[in-house]
Amino acid sequence: MENFRKVRTSEEEMPLPFPDLPPDVVEMKVKEGSKIRNLMNFAMAQMELKGRRQIVFSGCGRAVTKTITCVEIMKRKLGGLHQVTKVRYKTVLEVWENQDPPPDGPAQNLTVHKNVPSICILLSRDPLDPNQTGYQPPEPRHEGGEDTLGSSAKGLKRPLPPPREELLPKKLQVQVSDSPRGSGTTTGQLDH
Repeated sequence: MENFRKVRTSEEEMPLPFPDLPPDVVEMKVKEGSKIRNLMNFAMAQMELKGRRQIVFSGCGRAVTKTITCVEIMKRKLGGLHQVTKVRYKTVLEVWENQDPPPDGPAQNLTVHKNVPSICILLSRDPLDPNQTGYQPPEPRHEGGEDTLGSSAKGLKRPLPPPREELLPKKLQVQVSDSPRGSGTTTGQLDH
């Protein structure tokens, strides 16, 4: 394969795996090189400014994790969204061209058919059928719009409490001097 270079990639077009979608539903096709900020700006504008009730995110191959990230950001920002996730395989065709063709023949092309994982996620403001495979109900919201107990389970970083002196090893404890000439200065031993 060192004499070949990829000249074209095409994905198999597949219909969305969700029945009863409105014909004008927005499908966010996430690619490996897509910028999350650009995707989210467009998707949020569709849901908030244009008042869309449903949106679909789809991606395949290396774009699957970016697709999931976009969905999680949208769920956190908007809240109350029902979700249905469908996982399937998609065929990707890659055309490779021989860079060192035989002198007496035409350039040779090689076509590779790859089956790559693909994900489609439907987010909806309206309730969806909870019995369908891949359904997730909206996350519960608490007062103030923040989830206080589940934040660590969602991957949010919580601020650390201030260190308590009794938990520090003796060599790391720092003492503050109360003398007038040294007010605000610290003395102590900081061995590592």
